[in-house]
Amino acid sequence: MKLFKSNCTKILILALNLALVLVFFGCEKKYSELTIQQELLSDIEKLNQKVTDFQKIVANTNDEKKIQQAFNSTRLSYKKIEWAVEYFTPDPARFINGPALDELEVAENTFFSPNGFQVMEELIFPHYSIENKTDLIREIKILNGNLKQIKQHLSAITISNSHVLDASKMEINRILALGITGFDSPIALQSIPETKSSLGSLKKLLPKMNFNSPESKNCEKEIATIINQAENYCQSNTDFNTFDRTYFIKNFLNTISKKLVAFQKINAIKNTNRNSVINPNTATIFEKEAFNVNAFIPSEEYRYTEEKAALGQQLFYENSFSDSKTRSCSSCHNPEKAFTDGLKTNQSLNGGHLSRNTPTLTYASLQNAQFWDMRQLDLEKQSLDVIQNKDEMHGNVSNAIQTLNKDKKYQKLFKKAFPTSKKIEEWQIQNSLASYIRSLNAFDSKFDNYMRGNSDDFSDEEKLGFNVFAGKAKCATCHFIPLFNGTVPPSYQKTEQEVIGTPADKNGKKISPDLGRYLQYQMPQLRNAFKTPSLRNVAVTAPYMHNGVYSTLEEVVDFYNKGGGVGMGISVENQTLPTDKLELTEKEVKGLIAFMKTLTDKAYQ
Repeated sequence: MKLFKSNCTKILILALNLALVLVFFGCEKKYSELTIQQELLSDIEKLNQKVTDFQKIVANTNDEKKIQQAFNSTRLSYKKIEWAVEYFTPDPARFINGPALDELEVAENTFFSPNGFQVMEELIFPHYSIENKTDLIREIKILNGNLKQIKQHLSAITISNSHVLDASKMEINRILALGITGFDSPIALQSIPETKSSLGSLKKLLPKMNFNSPESKNCEKEIATIINQAENYCQSNTDFNTFDRTYFIKNFLNTISKKLVAFQKINAIKNTNRNSVINPNTATIFEKEAFNVNAFIPSEEYRYTEEKAALGQQLFYENSFSDSKTRSCSSCHNPEKAFTDGLKTNQSLNGGHLSRNTPTLTYASLQNAQFWDMRQLDLEKQSLDVIQNKDEMHGNVSNAIQTLNKDKKYQKLFKKAFPTSKKIEEWQIQNSLASYIRSLNAFDSKFDNYMRGNSDDFSDEEKLGFNVFAGKAKCATCHFIPLFNGTVPPSYQKTEQEVIGTPADKNGKKISPDLGRYLQYQMPQLRNAFKTPSLRNVAVTAPYMHNGVYSTLEEVVDFYNKGGGVGMGISVENQTLPTDKLELTEKEVKGLIAFMKTLTDKAYQ
């Protein structure tokens, strides 16, 4: 009987051990086979735990180093799910890792205070004070609430292969434009380690799609290899200021982007139905046809066509739109000067001077607001605004139509551009002029050709300049790569304004009296705020700033190097530009200017 019990006990122990082994390996297998959505939700749980631990550390200690390390660790955890949070939940994402600036709703004359990692970063870096403890704990609690909202949303949606591919490509563009430039980590300067974390998360996605053809597996392996190399490069080059962004973009980010497009093609993964600004089939964000001008049109009937652009080009030189019949669009936007006029400000109809500098029309179509004060949302409204402006053209489109109707040349051009229309209408004139401006995006500069791999003609000085632009000088945190304007990547749904404290004159004693966007929306945040313009063709579009105060790029760089208006000693309470000095060396300044000159289109070289 004892022997029977002993044998039974041994058998029971063996059975339990075997069960434990099966459970262990079964769980491990189950985890490895988690769907993309399941693993994403698991990563959110891990982030929630990081946030909880971070809050405990802040509550229980005032040790600056421990708090900063806990913050860095928490945001690294967030970077693992950034690809999904930014893609599927862009609104709450703004309050998780968006800039520490008020979110303005100008039409309602309201704003939302910023929340999230960048607000916490300002409370912790470069030094932590116990006086910030209460505010920091409050921000952590808000972050926790936002993460719960995101988890609830991501639990309910269906995540298709199309979505994952689109989100992955968007994340590569986000890393390029916002990650390695310091936009996400402006004070802590943890951009490079965070880039490594973001790339690591993308590496895990493709295998979970379960495409098993040899060609697909080979492409998947190639992408993983490149990401591994990029991660190793980040690991070995952690310093923000010396990180070689030209090398990193050309050798890693662009290559990953191309391979993702190839993977999509191999597996016949459909594009999503989003009205994307970026062409979903573009190999990289630097390709000539990467940007879709139709993403910025008011509605479908305004779609760009070559026939509309050809008509618009003729209308661009048409004097009948002005009351005096002596002015056309080309009077202020000279094509030979990259569609500027070379003047501080142009002359008004009454013989005085206009209040603002004439901006270039090149690349003007790739933004969500027009004019320095952003008072019009699209190019159609922009043209009408100028025609009717009493100081510029003081014209009447209806009167001009009567003249155009009598011209056989225009009759033919309108028929080609609008074949189903029986008469010339005002909206067609606006649309044609706008279409011509939409044709002015050459993307054939020295920089473009270098980034596309069409040329190796890029000097060490120009490479240094680009790295300063996208690194130490923080230029790229407002002038986003590759458009170099204020249209925010990677979705490009919003164009930003900035308050930089532009002086009234070169003496720099007082701010320009022009209140900018505040004249339309009288919110204190918008006082002296102006749209961030494109820097493409900047070397041939002097003078600079909304009032033309600076005549050379050297003067402009010096202004920013000092910390903008505040850095020059001007009182600008709402300045959004960082006020600390950049401390650029003479070599870095020369490199920065050399780089900006590479943004000149071939037509103006």
